[in-house]
Amino acid sequence: MKKLFEIKRFVFYLWVALPYVLLWSWHDTANFKAAFGQTLLNNLWRTVYIIVVNYLFFEHAVTFVLRKRRYIIYNVLLAIPTLWVFMMIWSFGLYAWRLLGVALSIYAPLGPPVTRAEYIETQMAFSMASVFFFGGIRHIYNYVKLKNAEQQLRIEKQVAELSYLRSQTNPHFLFNTLNNIYALARDKSDIAPESILRLSKILRFMLYETGGAFISVDQELKIVNDYIALEKLRYDESLRINFNYDVEHMKQSLPPLLLIPLVENAFKHGASETRGNPFVDIHLSIRNRQLIFVVRNSAEENREEQVAKENIGLSNLRRQLQLLYTDYNLSVQHVDSVFNAVLKINLASYVENKMHNSRR
Repeated sequence: MKKLFEIKRFVFYLWVALPYVLLWSWHDTANFKAAFGQTLLNNLWRTVYIIVVNYLFFEHAVTFVLRKRRYIIYNVLLAIPTLWVFMMIWSFGLYAWRLLGVALSIYAPLGPPVTRAEYIETQMAFSMASVFFFGGIRHIYNYVKLKNAEQQLRIEKQVAELSYLRSQTNPHFLFNTLNNIYALARDKSDIAPESILRLSKILRFMLYETGGAFISVDQELKIVNDYIALEKLRYDESLRINFNYDVEHMKQSLPPLLLIPLVENAFKHGASETRGNPFVDIHLSIRNRQLIFVVRNSAEENREEQVAKENIGLSNLRRQLQLLYTDYNLSVQHVDSVFNAVLKINLASYVENKMHNSRR
């Protein structure tokens, strides 16, 4: 059951009443040629009553009448007496409140004497103006509040999804790498221990350095280099690897492990499945906050199979980019025996919805 008074909600009505009191005070000062202090005191007294009545009307009466019922006629039948009761409260009730203020020497009558009916009419005008004033601002406030709540829910959902996608990166990477080390161990390869050592180094970095929203470019390059060094252990001199970069500022920020999926894809679905002259070419450029990451690798000419593998390997990255940036492009092409992936990101287009702050 809804409480009769909710403090935070009632405070909202107090804030709305402030400009309402000032507007009526200026109005009465101009019309009755009275001192602003007296008109302000008069309207403060009347508004105390109006705040309580409008709070009860909008927060309880309207909510009760508009409650979902089996037949809409029930809502109509309830609305008629409810409105009548509040009309009496807004007119005769406010008039009685005015008389109480006069008796307590708080409210001072302004202007020439008028009949009781005219007084009641004046109080009714004051009340009806307050209904539209409070009701209009309340509607705008609720609308903005609802939109903010929807946006916050959307942000929280995106943060949860992004965290899930990133959590998938490590197990996916670990599974593939362990498969490679298992193959080396099964063949009793002398490089298996070194592979395990390099893998532990990479996993340590992933565990302790990639928990935040960003890492520096030099950290991202370090993990790419470590991964390439790990992959090199599996191949003989027939694999040609070229990795170069042109980065303006090494300390600028990137989301962690953003580049690894493309590199991993080049080895797992490219070089490891190429029977002759395998190669992997990787180039990173970051200039004026424009990132271009190009990964080319040898691939077999079975186009349909390659497209299927690409969808599985890169869909995670695509979704992360969609959540993180507004200006980006990831294109992949498989032409003849070369697979080409190009990632372009305007780093300045990072989604400014404080997604990373909502994790705090």
